[in-house]
Amino acid sequence: MTRSPGLMVPLLGLSLGLALSLSEAVAADCGSLGRVEHLAFAPVPRTRELAPLVRASGPLNSLYGTVRRFLSVVQLNPFPAELIKTLLNDPSSVKTDEVVRYEAGYVVCAVIAGLYLLLVPITGLCFCCCRCRQRCGGRVKTEHKAMACERGTLMTFLLLTTLVLLIGMVCAFATNQHTHNQMGPSVKAVPETLLSLRGLVSDVPEELQAIAEQFSVPQKQVSKELDGVGENLGNIIHNQLKSTVYPVLASVHSLGQALQVSIDHLRALNTTSVELQEAQRHLEPPVQAHRERLLALLQDSWCHEENCKRVLSQASALQLGADFSQTPPVDDVLHRLKDVPETNFSSMVQEERATFNNLPLLVQVQAVSVVKDVKKALAEQPERLRMLAQAFPGSEAASRWSQALEGLEQCSRPYLQEVQQYETYRWILGCVLCSAILLVVICNLMGLSLGIWGLFAREDPSHSETKGEAGARLLMAGVAFSFLFAVPLILLVFATFLVGGNVQTLVCRSWESGELYEFADTPGNLPPSMNLSYLLGLKKNISVVQAYQQCKAGAVLWKVLQLNDSYDLDKHLDIKQYTHKIQQDLQSFQVDLKELDLLRPTARQDLEALQRSGLEKIHYRGFLVQIQKPVVNTDMWQLAQELEGLAQAQNDSLLRQQLQEEARELRSLYQEKVVPQESLVTKLNFSVKTLESLAPSLQVNISDFLDSVVRLKGELPVQINHILRNATECFLTREMGYFSQYVTWVKAEVTQRIATCQPFSTALDNGHVILCDMMADPWNAFWFCLGWCAFFLIPSIIFAVKTSKYFRPIRKRLSSASSEETQLFHIPRVTSLKL
Repeated sequence: MTRSPGLMVPLLGLSLGLALSLSEAVAADCGSLGRVEHLAFAPVPRTRELAPLVRASGPLNSLYGTVRRFLSVVQLNPFPAELIKTLLNDPSSVKTDEVVRYEAGYVVCAVIAGLYLLLVPITGLCFCCCRCRQRCGGRVKTEHKAMACERGTLMTFLLLTTLVLLIGMVCAFATNQHTHNQMGPSVKAVPETLLSLRGLVSDVPEELQAIAEQFSVPQKQVSKELDGVGENLGNIIHNQLKSTVYPVLASVHSLGQALQVSIDHLRALNTTSVELQEAQRHLEPPVQAHRERLLALLQDSWCHEENCKRVLSQASALQLGADFSQTPPVDDVLHRLKDVPETNFSSMVQEERATFNNLPLLVQVQAVSVVKDVKKALAEQPERLRMLAQAFPGSEAASRWSQALEGLEQCSRPYLQEVQQYETYRWILGCVLCSAILLVVICNLMGLSLGIWGLFAREDPSHSETKGEAGARLLMAGVAFSFLFAVPLILLVFATFLVGGNVQTLVCRSWESGELYEFADTPGNLPPSMNLSYLLGLKKNISVVQAYQQCKAGAVLWKVLQLNDSYDLDKHLDIKQYTHKIQQDLQSFQVDLKELDLLRPTARQDLEALQRSGLEKIHYRGFLVQIQKPVVNTDMWQLAQELEGLAQAQNDSLLRQQLQEEARELRSLYQEKVVPQESLVTKLNFSVKTLESLAPSLQVNISDFLDSVVRLKGELPVQINHILRNATECFLTREMGYFSQYVTWVKAEVTQRIATCQPFSTALDNGHVILCDMMADPWNAFWFCLGWCAFFLIPSIIFAVKTSKYFRPIRKRLSSASSEETQLFHIPRVTSLKL
């Protein structure tokens, strides 16, 4: 079966590009091995691990800032270095007047609290006596025109004061609960911080040993990847060569198709030509006989009309047109291609493609012995790494530090428990007082609501004065609660203010500014028992400020304790000799790809036979000359129709019968002989044109392709070894990267965590966060909000007393003319109002 020449791809450019594509398959792309995995080393358990505490931002931050600004106004004096020095070294010599001068702001606040504590209860007692005598807090006796304005003003101020109390109460509730919630974690964080500092250097040798044991992590990862190294290398070779091999196999397949198409069309051309010659030998006698009969019949005397003469002219031309015996012979070309093709190109290409696609598996099988040797070398551990912890020097200063911190941690626990207990009492008292303020707020709001309702109800003739009276009573109840809880409220405010304010101004403010560190750095300020340089094991000529700054910057403990000269870390982490053996074993690996044959000998013989066949030398124009001629010069079908028409016009029945008989025979001859030959001519034309267009380029492409394949087979082993070498280097770089990760991790652990004093600075920072941010800030915000409520109780009392008068029934109302007109027929109702 013949095939279209469109199946053949343009092979010239492809053949010329094979060498270029092969030359581009050079260094293996290391990215094809995939991303280097980040090794997850197990964290070394350490007691000193100390996470820095960070003050969490929240809605109360603005309140904290306000309290700090208020305290900065209360305490304007700088840090009392001399006073603290005297207190630490000789407490008995501290002078009271110096303390009072420093605490002047707090003394003023104490005076204000004392006045509040004295005046508010006295005022409340007087007001109670006055109420018992019905001298104050009564009702408006006479209604007047300005009463509505006065009443509205008083209600407005009372409402605003109540809202301020409500806001202060909510803030007091929130800060009271927040202080209580923060106290537990803060107290718990103190011994945890001390415990973490104890393990700063005490567990360093054990931690170093645990780090050395983590060498198994890169070992396991490399061993895991060695299991698939053969397949990975095969994939790299496959990916690098597929841009060359696949086009070559496609070219082989296309050439095989072109070969088959050429032979099919050549055989079809020869067969069709022979069939046409045989058919012409059988067609020529009947055509000649019909011509002679028609000429004899139409040249008679009756044929003198125009139609008859036209039929006569067509009959005269009734003879064969093309002569296919004149076509060029193709026997020699067919003889040269007698046994071609011997190879099934499609099957061969599929087998070679499968062989090439199985390249990763082939390389994996060949790499088994090499992988075994590499794993044997990998299982060993470097000798110096095993000795990592044994040579680490001890530190007498670290031992003293650990003992001091242990004693401090043990002593702090009872005090911290007492702090928690007193905090619970404070929280309960705070909740009670906040609830009292809430009770005052509720009384004020309900009193205002009922009073206003009662005012609107007065316009109704049938109204009752009970609503207004109830509102006034609620307001007076709020006044009573205010006087009742004012004393414990101001006492709690001043007590918490005195403690929290001094913590903020004396400790936190100087801690933030660094004055505490400067005080500790100044010789003579601290007693010998509190010598921080001795406790921390620091050099004598290094100040606390410098040590803190060094630790804050991440300075290693060796630098502070001078351990860097007695322990060589890089010496114990040198694993070059260990990795060199692994590199040697992998670099000796070679790949044998003899099974990959891009073009088999039989296929090459088929292509060379087509190349030598002379297919392009066939004179195709000789075929086309005969093809362009008709099989018969006259259109026999049309001639038969003309004869039918001429027969119908004749009167002579015998003549008419003869003409009709000739027409039928012409149609029969046309259907049986001419139509099949025309089909053969069409087939012959297709084969000739296909071969004419295919043959010239096919010879050139075959020649170029065979040359390229020969060159490719010679260069392919070299390129495979080059790709394998580069891929092996990439794999080694990747695997050595895992050991580099380990070395980097070890250095980071030793120099930034195990052998660093950063926890010291972190502990100090955490202490500031615990004391100032977690404890002092909410503590101070609590007394600030509670004091806010305490002082706003005074205007609340005043406005509540004044406003309650207007909610009670009025003894004598002022009636307007309009009201008289609208109430002409109103019958006054009897009330039980007591004047």
